[in-house]
Amino acid sequence: MPSYVITGASRGIGVSKSGSRHLSTTDRHQWGFVQHLSEDPSNTVIGLVRNAPPTIERVKNELPDRKNIHILQADLNDDAAIRKAATDTASITGGSLDYLIGNAAYLALYDQFDSPGELLAKSSHEVFTKEFHNFMDTNVLAQIFLYEAFLPFILKGKAKKVLSISSGMGDLEINREYDFDHAIFYSSSKAALNMVNVKFGAQYKKDGVLFLSMCPGMVDTGSFSKLSPTQGAKLQEVTAKFQQYSPSFTGPYEPVEAVKKMTSTLDKLSIENGDQGKYLSHLGTKRWLP
Repeated sequence: MPSYVITGASRGIGVSKSGSRHLSTTDRHQWGFVQHLSEDPSNTVIGLVRNAPPTIERVKNELPDRKNIHILQADLNDDAAIRKAATDTASITGGSLDYLIGNAAYLALYDQFDSPGELLAKSSHEVFTKEFHNFMDTNVLAQIFLYEAFLPFILKGKAKKVLSISSGMGDLEINREYDFDHAIFYSSSKAALNMVNVKFGAQYKKDGVLFLSMCPGMVDTGSFSKLSPTQGAKLQEVTAKFQQYSPSFTGPYEPVEAVKKMTSTLDKLSIENGDQGKYLSHLGTKRWLP
């Protein structure tokens, strides 16, 4: 009976503190993981959310027959809560864990549509610094502490796979080649997360634990429905670059569709195949959009 822990499991495939979206994790992604993985009754699906009661109610309303879903309350930035969630997970699974999916993330409109210079021009250093820490503390440091809390149980699991939802925006080459000057903090935090997985992968390779970073492609979240004219123009500019990068790109995935592609790819990856620490797309390649 495979067991899964998914952080940010309440709405889409990846949680956002601020309700924003980009080329990787999204609000609606989180719920997609729970919805898809729980379809198999042999799976034990444990969702970690910041506010458990609404998600528990949603499970009852939308997935009433799925008794393999467990919702635990834990803010990714609350170290004590994460440790308790790990202990509670062990009680549910019998002390082991097969898959840890680090799906929660901090996203904010703050840096989504501005270049570094524009952010510095309109923000005080105090605000700029605060947002830097918001991104890095959640998307990098909190992930490290998440690993620390759950690794004892992953080591006792069978699959031994740790998946972090990353982003194509963390790729140096696409940002360089297409002059993406926006989302400096989001992109930097995802690039840092990719390196975190390389380092953990190097340490735990001998123990059979596979660490991966994966971009789900662009996923429809509806989060950009209320943009200013300036933000809307920037979004169109970025979308045009996406289409230039991938002429076959016709629009974002629905959350469950993206999750299915990621889990299908995840199933094929292994230490034996030389995949330790890799940073890939949902397609299992370095192509971030279809």
